Amino acid sequence: MELLAGITARRVPTTRLTMNVLERAGDRPDGIPVVLVHGNVSSSLFWQETMQALPQEYRVLAPDLRGFGQTDTAPVDASRGLRDFADDLHGLLEALQLAPAHVVGWSMGGGVAMQYALEHPVLSLALQAPVSPYGFGGTAGPEGRRLTEDDAGTGGGGANPDFVARLEAADTSDDTPASPLSVYRSTYVHAGFESPHEHIWVESMLSTKTGPDNYPGDSVPSQNWPGFAPGRRGVLNTMAPGVFNTSALVDLPEKPDILWIHGDSDAIVSDASFFDLNCLGKAGVLPGWPGEEAAPLQPMVSQIRAVLEKYAANGGRFTEVLLENCGHSPHLEYPERFVAELTAHIGRSGKTA
Repeated sequence: MELLAGITARRVPTTRLTMNVLERAGDRPDGIPVVLVHGNVSSSLFWQETMQALPQEYRVLAPDLRGFGQTDTAPVDASRGLRDFADDLHGLLEALQLAPAHVVGWSMGGGVAMQYALEHPVLSLALQAPVSPYGFGGTAGPEGRRLTEDDAGTGGGGANPDFVARLEAADTSDDTPASPLSVYRSTYVHAGFESPHEHIWVESMLSTKTGPDNYPGDSVPSQNWPGFAPGRRGVLNTMAPGVFNTSALVDLPEKPDILWIHGDSDAIVSDASFFDLNCLGKAGVLPGWPGEEAAPLQPMVSQIRAVLEKYAANGGRFTEVLLENCGHSPHLEYPERFVAELTAHIGRSGKTA
């Protein structure tokens, strides 16, 4: 595990499992608590540059979620949506006596952050390229209408088996589109983006624990296109719309300020994502697509915006920041802008503990 200057790691026992946590050397114990939650097929390593750059009055930490990085490998109960991860996060913050905190979530970690905020107080919420509040795939319209009762086409069955095999083999090559390095370059960041720490980001991806209990999870047959539905185990199944829905944020009695920051070239979370199998079907990549009425594309960004606008209508506050020529990782692609927006957001909240 390669750490950048000023970043330290330690394992923290909690009531649920032992979690690996990155911290910043020299942070004061009474600093403003800021927690950075990574996304799928990644780990805390991706947050290191952000940790280095955030103001010194913050106490910054970035945990590895279960089954990622150096945290304990434990089964993920997908029937609970993302609650296993959110409960682990709560256990960690309780162990460190850091609750409540400013919680920042990226991609799947944005879903973890939203789930956490539904069940525990937070000082503020920052969502970077988050999963839709209605899950990943299998819904239509800004209201997040479920397409089938079994959420066909979502979950563990949609993972590329070659990509999973290359994670297991710790493949660091770029000789195929399915290698982790190629996937990072083509989907995590915008075209042409370069980083001197690219090897660390790939190392982070390769820390993903694979199998039916972790990534990608299991699947079951379905009579609906494309022939499979999510199982009850593993990471990808946690975001099936039948088990994950955080749109109830709009009804929170105490509404934390929300920052939503995302890129206009995001290949993963968009209104026409090629990670949505209905999009692949419409494009002819997957055969047998039943058409727009039965299998429309999920308007992920529109769903996020609709929920946040309702959040504001119900008395909350949110700020949207859309970055041009930016992919799925604003904190990597435009680090100075990301830190500035996050710092301003935390300042607007007016909360330090």
